[in-house]
Amino acid sequence: MDERPITTAQRNFRRVADELESMENQDRFTYIFRSRLWSSSSVSGPGSESVQTQRLRDQLPDVLDRFGVRTLLDLPFGDFGWLSAVDLDLERYIGADIVTDLVEMNAERFRGDPVREFRVLDLTGDPLPEADLVLCRDCLVHLSFADIERALGNLRRSGSRYLLTTTFTELETNTDIATGDWRPLNLRREPFGFPEPLAVLVEGCTEENGAYADKSLGLWEIASITGQDAGGR
Repeated sequence: MDERPITTAQRNFRRVADELESMENQDRFTYIFRSRLWSSSSVSGPGSESVQTQRLRDQLPDVLDRFGVRTLLDLPFGDFGWLSAVDLDLERYIGADIVTDLVEMNAERFRGDPVREFRVLDLTGDPLPEADLVLCRDCLVHLSFADIERALGNLRRSGSRYLLTTTFTELETNTDIATGDWRPLNLRREPFGFPEPLAVLVEGCTEENGAYADKSLGLWEIASITGQDAGGR
């Protein structure tokens, strides 16, 4: 059994879980943002702090270049903190999030930028723009199995080519949660069964004294995960 320490984000969410239960997803994540429930210097949580993203900032440009990525959908973009500091050679960057406050904040911050735009989008249901690559970091880990199934189906319908998303490569068993909570996921394990990734970016996570050191971004062609719906087996 893969037992790892409970994180601050998990403890905080579960403290208010009853209050959040009746909320729709947009209201849940807006509440989490406004209350700073994930207790971090970044409103996106400790995983978006500078120390936790250094390796990604170093590795990401090479991966995008290797796979010919010119258009990037970053969903959710959160506070657009660490990624805004990366020198990305893109024709188009679309930052999207379910939290309207974050979208409005960054749309104003980058007003007039010819490459970057920001939209309110729900990964699980809204029509998504087509992109060479969808960056979906620290998102599926906050969704229930049912919402992950909806998100993956939505990604397939978008026509986008690649998905770069969080996976914990050493995790043995996936567990379900209420959307807004958190737990690690290994997307190669049931109920997902993703194939071998095209690339793996190991993040070097030091949270909880290294208990989540296998945290990575895995790259897949979206077409290769067709039919691997969570909960659909």
